Amino acid sequence: MPGKPAVLVTPESPVPLSVWSSRYWFGNSDVTWLKHLIAGGVSGAVSRTVVSPLERMKILFQVQSKGTGTNYSGVFGTLAKIWREEGIAGYMRGNGTNVVRIVPYSAVQFATYEQLKKLLMEEGKTELDTRRRLTAGAGAGIASVAATYPLDIVRTRISVQTAHALANINDLPKDARGRPIIPRMPGIFETFVKIYKSEGGLRATYRGFGATLAGVAPYIALNFQCYEVLRKLFTPEGESAPSGARKLACGALAGCCAQTITYPFDVLRRRMQVTSMSGISYRYSSTFDAIRQMVKSEGILGLYRGLVPNYLKVAPAIGVSFWSYELAKDTLKHW
Repeated sequence: MPGKPAVLVTPESPVPLSVWSSRYWFGNSDVTWLKHLIAGGVSGAVSRTVVSPLERMKILFQVQSKGTGTNYSGVFGTLAKIWREEGIAGYMRGNGTNVVRIVPYSAVQFATYEQLKKLLMEEGKTELDTRRRLTAGAGAGIASVAATYPLDIVRTRISVQTAHALANINDLPKDARGRPIIPRMPGIFETFVKIYKSEGGLRATYRGFGATLAGVAPYIALNFQCYEVLRKLFTPEGESAPSGARKLACGALAGCCAQTITYPFDVLRRRMQVTSMSGISYRYSSTFDAIRQMVKSEGILGLYRGLVPNYLKVAPAIGVSFWSYELAKDTLKHW
């Protein structure tokens, strides 16, 4: 009796990998760190663009001193003044530099925090205790500031230069609608080169770095600590994570708590960054000299100049930052 014909089994051809897949470029290597970098960069760009008008307003409040010709007072009054003098472009003045700075800053910050969490995690546990979480946050803050500080100075200078150019607003030529024509401001590279050549080389691009670290390290540490605690509290029972709206609320509350404690350091950082600019009425030789002069001439409240509008910026910025980071990280899990 003839046997059944043999069935030939042809092995299936492997499905070609998409160029958008991480395995296409890195094979089976663990690229979690890269995903954290990308998610952090996306988070920074989105959050800072959303609050760009409030960020510029905060800087203008911080760097002005009593008796200057150009005075900005009140949140809505300042927003209206910027609109009258510069139009909608005024709200985004310096945002290009800000995004260029914040993408690597946020990327390094989130990626460093995630890596330090792994290193500091005790065996058998899934969460860091408060001390280790604060340490991871502080380390993330230090790494991100060190990597991007020169761009922070450039951003501040561009924003302030525009305000000084408008000191004699009535003398500027007008366009067809009667609005002043803003003179061309130096760009990112031009401003960096000018600082480097005329103010002391690389050291000048890190002016105020000490005050910045003193403020940023505890600020980032408190930010992550508050967010992680609030995230756990806002997560409904039986679920692994809160909703998007609750993540926004967690980030907003965490940012406000951390900012209240560390805000004076932020004011000192801005003052130190612009102290050598022409048209600035104050001169500081060091961070401690800046504190002494500010308290003497402006009182303790001078260290909190711009805090209220900063709340309006920090709440949505940090909320959107954490929300967009988690969204991007979840999206990249299967990349």
